[in-house]
Amino acid sequence: MINYFKALLASSDQPHSLGYRLRNKRFVDFENLLNKHFAKNEKITILDVGGTAYFWEDKELFKSGRLSITLLNLTIEENLPKGMKSVSGDATHMPEFDEDSFDLVFSNSVIEHLYTWENQVKMAHECMRVGKFFFIQTPNKYFPVEAHYVLPFVQFLPKSWTFTVLTKTKLSRGMRWTTRDAQQYLDEIRLLSLSEMKDLFPGSVIYLEKFSGLNKSLTAHNL
Repeated sequence: MINYFKALLASSDQPHSLGYRLRNKRFVDFENLLNKHFAKNEKITILDVGGTAYFWEDKELFKSGRLSITLLNLTIEENLPKGMKSVSGDATHMPEFDEDSFDLVFSNSVIEHLYTWENQVKMAHECMRVGKFFFIQTPNKYFPVEAHYVLPFVQFLPKSWTFTVLTKTKLSRGMRWTTRDAQQYLDEIRLLSLSEMKDLFPGSVIYLEKFSGLNKSLTAHNL
């Protein structure tokens, strides 16, 4: 039973986790939106800001050959499948891409990792500039369980308290965090509210991902 709950609360790249299941449900909705705006056999160019190959390579949409994906991250991924390439770059400043360079800019749980509101504004602006469409997801600040630590309400506690919980106990995902990892996350994460997402992406639709009737994550899009 303990192992079951540890697996359920694991990070979203783990197939048995709750995050993985919710992410796959979100992707189905994303695919349905794409199909409304692009012809069935039309090639779609996508910039995935902060993306990784594993997110896409098992998706039937990618296997169909319709997508040409550019992964933008801090480091370059090697040995990518056909239809995917990797570039090193900055989510807040993309001078290498012209306006409307991509059919769509996609990002999953990245914009909350930019340290400051100013950086989040810059990323939002760049995503809307380089893509004709965008689909930008982030955890909801006001969901009771903080998504990165899987702990209730810690986003509202002093960071020093959260640091102690992460490094001195195994309450977060059943493990004790290293001091380096805990401090890095506490420094970089700035969760966003619904009103802030609306401010970042004016005129967009906000897709609300529900869990137990509450808004677990927020996705701004213009599809």
